[in-house]
Amino acid sequence: MNKINCLLIDDEPLALRVLRKYCAQLPALEEKGAFTNPLEALEVLSNENIDLIFLDINMPEISGLSLIKSLPNPPAFVFTTAYPEYAVEGFELEAVDYLLKPFSFERFLKAVQKARKTWAQEEETATSMLLVRADKRWYNLPHEKINYLEAYGDYVKIHTKEKTIVPKKRLSELEAQLPERFFMRVHRSFIVRVDKIEYIEGNHIKINNDTIPLALNYKNILLDRLS
Repeated sequence: MNKINCLLIDDEPLALRVLRKYCAQLPALEEKGAFTNPLEALEVLSNENIDLIFLDINMPEISGLSLIKSLPNPPAFVFTTAYPEYAVEGFELEAVDYLLKPFSFERFLKAVQKARKTWAQEEETATSMLLVRADKRWYNLPHEKINYLEAYGDYVKIHTKEKTIVPKKRLSELEAQLPERFFMRVHRSFIVRVDKIEYIEGNHIKINNDTIPLALNYKNILLDRLS
């Protein structure tokens, strides 16, 4: 990841200015918006690829906790607040960090480094394994070898470059075991490894000479990810 696209949300203008100042000091951060009204940030979250959010918790329109809960697939986020009593709930939501105001630039930098470490750990999962049983055998498949998965009744066809394995699993079961950062559902019956896509033509995806249908409701999401 070269640039980290970040969003800043805090109903206190002074606190927002501090966040903007800190972001400007880190060339790796690309500010994509700073908002005192968290509801205005939702449009940016819908239209931009945001990697990291810094947001206050106690805000009048909607709390930072509620905002994160409202997002189906929230990016990484760091809470910035003057209220330590929210810390437990914040970490239960899997916040990268919890910055208690007023915080220094050094503490802000530490939060950014924590986010980077989280992404590095997620990338490591790309080389982890998927264990499935098919043909009376156990297959230990590296995630990086999987091109795509196809629903096949009560079974799933797992397509690699070399072979196709058909375990008795539903597509949704295997979807839950695969890292979202690398795999994406593109049709009710297909999940692809995004970095295996050769090209998209109309409503079809090409991977390893195979043509995979691309549902209209997934197309824009996929194009955003690829961009």
